[in-house]
Amino acid sequence: MVNPQQITPPMAPARAQEIAATFDLRALPADFLANPYPVYAALREAEPVRRMPDGSLFLTRHADLMAVYRDAATFSSDKHVEFAPKYGVDSPLYEHHTTSLVFNDPPLHTRVRKLIMGALTRRAIADMEPGLVRLVDHLLDRIEARRGGDLIEDFAAAIPVEIIGNLLGVPHQDRGPLRDWSLAILGALEPVPTPEQHAAGNRSVSEMLAYLRTLVAERRKSPGDPERDVLTRLIQGEASGEKLSEVELLQNCIFLLNAGHETTTNLIGNGLILLQEFPAQRERLLADLHSTGNDEAAREQVLTLAVDECLRFESSNQLGNRRALSATALGGLDLPAGTLVTLCIGAANRDPAAFGQAEVFDLRRENNRHLAFGFGIHQCAGLSLARLEGRIAIGRFLQRFPAYRLTHPPARGGRARFRGFLAAPFVTG
Repeated sequence: MVNPQQITPPMAPARAQEIAATFDLRALPADFLANPYPVYAALREAEPVRRMPDGSLFLTRHADLMAVYRDAATFSSDKHVEFAPKYGVDSPLYEHHTTSLVFNDPPLHTRVRKLIMGALTRRAIADMEPGLVRLVDHLLDRIEARRGGDLIEDFAAAIPVEIIGNLLGVPHQDRGPLRDWSLAILGALEPVPTPEQHAAGNRSVSEMLAYLRTLVAERRKSPGDPERDVLTRLIQGEASGEKLSEVELLQNCIFLLNAGHETTTNLIGNGLILLQEFPAQRERLLADLHSTGNDEAAREQVLTLAVDECLRFESSNQLGNRRALSATALGGLDLPAGTLVTLCIGAANRDPAAFGQAEVFDLRRENNRHLAFGFGIHQCAGLSLARLEGRIAIGRFLQRFPAYRLTHPPARGGRARFRGFLAAPFVTG
């Protein structure tokens, strides 16, 4: 069996300082990808606003990220300038990423976000809970019958694909390619994507667009309930007449899949593997859940704290990006207009200036001001849904299989932007 306390390999302080001294997102060593946090700590201490070889800035302090998030007028999320040389302006990846909600500023960002949030109201999310519980229990039944499986493939990844498929009204028989499409498109967001990642990303955008054109045409003929069906709501627009163009509609459907898929997969997978890595915290969580009895509100509170600590300690999305629209100052440095800025969410979430005992995994942590969902106008539109998925998935898995254990070392995704696992074989007890 796997020694659970060796899942994240340690890094010697001298090695962390060596990587930090020449840190470059375009040339990341394998041991950084396995455990970036010692390097983040070294950067926060020695060079919290690091000027990279390409002239961009890399931020590791919580306060500096908050300053950027709060100043959307100065720090733009628009990626046309950055993505043109990265993908080529005629590529499917370029059209997708420069049209999607996350990489745009108002007014496009405002219009799309308003339409999506109209279908993700508190009531709508509450209405999803019974179906989510049934889905999770069905997956757990299958795992129990086999006495194990893979935490990622058989559980963590299966949940968000179904939830997003339901939100968009994708027929169950058509959902097979969704996960692979999403992984390929997001893989091309790495700081330096390989030629293979480029090709797979472009191919996946094209294939998903072809599928969505058919799905949208069918939904135009037979609309769903706009308060439950996000695709119908995006098609019909607002009562005021505000609507998306066809390109905006299709590309933001792809965005919804990507935004709701890998980050939530990573949340669930990272959470369950952290409970293996920190067995005392797992036992404490089990005890806390047992003590709630039939008090659903208390149970929700226990699991909400746990989910938020998993998000803080192992952020599903480690990096964000902005561009300075005008000359400004940040962290004691002057930034000329056009400066590209990388926001290191993973580093900010372990900043001791913002979190007591920041390197300690504490599932009872309160006042958890983590930035896993971002902040400000670009804060994740689906954060309430992601928290619900995390609570239901982790809580019900742990109570069904309190003695689960890994049988082989879990396989990391090996990426800088999205931190998670590709595989984690386990047995139920």
